[in-house]
Amino acid sequence: MERRPALPAMLELLKPVTWFPPMWAFACGIVSSGASPAGHWGLIVAGLILAGPLICGTSQAVNDWFDRHVDAINEPRRPIPSGRMPGYWGFYIAVCWTVVSLAVAAMLGTWVFVASLLGMTLAWLYSAPPLRLKSNGWWGNSAVALCYEAVPWLTAVVVMTGGHLPRVEIIALALAYSFGAHGIMTLNDFKSVQGDRRMGVGSLPVRLGVREAARVACAVMIAAQIAVIVLLFLWSRPLHAGVVVALLIGQIVMMTRLLRRPAELDVWYNALGVPLYVLGMMISAIAVRSLS
Repeated sequence: MERRPALPAMLELLKPVTWFPPMWAFACGIVSSGASPAGHWGLIVAGLILAGPLICGTSQAVNDWFDRHVDAINEPRRPIPSGRMPGYWGFYIAVCWTVVSLAVAAMLGTWVFVASLLGMTLAWLYSAPPLRLKSNGWWGNSAVALCYEAVPWLTAVVVMTGGHLPRVEIIALALAYSFGAHGIMTLNDFKSVQGDRRMGVGSLPVRLGVREAARVACAVMIAAQIAVIVLLFLWSRPLHAGVVVALLIGQIVMMTRLLRRPAELDVWYNALGVPLYVLGMMISAIAVRSLS
């Protein structure tokens, strides 16, 4: 009889550390909607759980199952390649968590369910054959960035406004920051270059080389924030635009160091540079909350 995995291994499979980006994007959506949280706390908490532990957790379980052979090379201590998640338990959890996520989404309304279904579909297409979008770093990272930033951001706006579609300014911000998140996803691929190359996963560090991929990642993040800054000025929000400019300058200073040794400093940049990027997201959300 197949033994069951321990609870710590199950939790590790869902990777709580990855839940922050979609939960933060959901919070940005709440703020940018301009709606008062009063009377919405139940929906807010449910939405945050859906964005992080459920949908993002599902995507991690799906990815680890279909990446188990790559992880055996890159990160053999993960639950599946280490044997702490035996047999088909990784797949069972991915399927069950998908069903639970969609059930919770359905209880939050039609638009939330549609957005969640989109996120779940992209999560499976990203990792699972035959499409396996992650085999192409351009498409795969775009799918993840969209799910981590735009989908939860815009979903939160719909939740907070009683089903109304987001204003064009909010959509523009969510898409701009999703575009920039493509660069963050590229930096996250640096740690798995060896296994990706051996198993035919065409991440950008594999396709372009680590140094060129780092340049592309930085260029994408910079371009996205420049677009946000221009939009904030056009919307008569010079103070907020100035803050985002300052945050971008801080990132560029750190990028100059990153580009000298990208294979060694990717974790360092993710710890210090990326927080400035996500802080700019909230500043931008605050800027548009009062726009009519």
